[in-house]
Amino acid sequence: MPNSRPTGFLPGMDEVARLTRAGRLAEATGLVQRLLRGTGEPAPPSTPTAAPDPSVIEGEFTRLDSASSAGKTPGSRPGRTVRTGLGETLRGLAARLRPTGLDGAGTAAPRPAADPLPDGASFEIVSYSGASGTRAYKLYVPANRGEGPRPLVVMLHGCTQSPDDFAAGTRMNAFAERHGLFVAYPEQPASANPQRCWNWFKPEDRSRDRGEPDLLAGITRRIMREQSIDPTRVYIAGLSAGGAAAAIMAAAYPDLYAAAGVHSGLPAGAADDLPSALAAMRQGGRAAPGSGGSGRKVPTIVFHGDRDTVVNPRNGDQVAAQATAAVTGLRTETQQGEAPGGRGFSRTFHTDPSGRTLCEHWTIHGAGHAWAGGSPAGSYTDPQGPDATAEMMRFFLEHPLEPPMSAKQD
Repeated sequence: MPNSRPTGFLPGMDEVARLTRAGRLAEATGLVQRLLRGTGEPAPPSTPTAAPDPSVIEGEFTRLDSASSAGKTPGSRPGRTVRTGLGETLRGLAARLRPTGLDGAGTAAPRPAADPLPDGASFEIVSYSGASGTRAYKLYVPANRGEGPRPLVVMLHGCTQSPDDFAAGTRMNAFAERHGLFVAYPEQPASANPQRCWNWFKPEDRSRDRGEPDLLAGITRRIMREQSIDPTRVYIAGLSAGGAAAAIMAAAYPDLYAAAGVHSGLPAGAADDLPSALAAMRQGGRAAPGSGGSGRKVPTIVFHGDRDTVVNPRNGDQVAAQATAAVTGLRTETQQGEAPGGRGFSRTFHTDPSGRTLCEHWTIHGAGHAWAGGSPAGSYTDPQGPDATAEMMRFFLEHPLEPPMSAKQD
């Protein structure tokens, strides 16, 4: 709407929105860059503007580790490079803060090696092509497959991450081995988004049978055809942009995914373009009309740090609200806890009248934008948190896909 903007928008963001609507994307992102440097004045006409692709809404991230302490910015440490998401940087600009500078060497701390594959397991890259394009993915096939069809978990990485990095940080393959299940890690290429973010904020990439949702559903169905997969135990989860994409997949394909996990993500339909994506990240998104409607509700487990300055924690609340929308007779209960030697958390259960937990929402106290309980072998992890991977696996295995009501009546 002309002359209107979301409450709390920074001075200068109106002009970013205007330039974006006019299709002047390079100028819009150039202005964002100047905001980051502390000046929102338009560049002189003679000054060339070097700008990244406007779809880059999150920057590079460093992992959170035990060196972070109370009172410090999550993930920061003296003497190391800290690159943050655009949303976090804009919030810092509003508070007149400057991002941490480079140290003398300009290097980050080395990561430990990922766990080796057990004998008999495989973790290979595969390419999938469909009507909406081509995507590579890595598929973990456990050595411990047990008997009969097995569950499948589809894992969607965050910006700047890769399948190997995400697998190492979440340790999902170790849990797959323990439970005898398959794990797929679709890979977002730089050709689709320069920072390898899933494009959750683009209208063409959030609907069933279109764009990236069509590709991700195609990958899922291909694995189901080619491997011994139990169709009632197919799950999807993601972090950050991947969490937002997982919420979209749950809303678009409730017949395919039995349950979903959204870590530090946003609700389906939270944004329509770059300016609204920035606003959603900074202050909370909003669900698209119909995305939380009266169809099958996909049971969802949500994790969000209450000190997340990249994706506002309100988004976790909105993911939970979307997962339970239009359900009557819900019972809500909140428990307090603490990870062994780590962070405290609030855990809220939303239970339907049949006694089934429709949504489980974890708010992790003092945590930033990182996978809770993750391994330092991967990026973007917080080893001090409760073990999000273990809790997701528990939640998933408690929620098989139930047959439609008509099938029950038959």
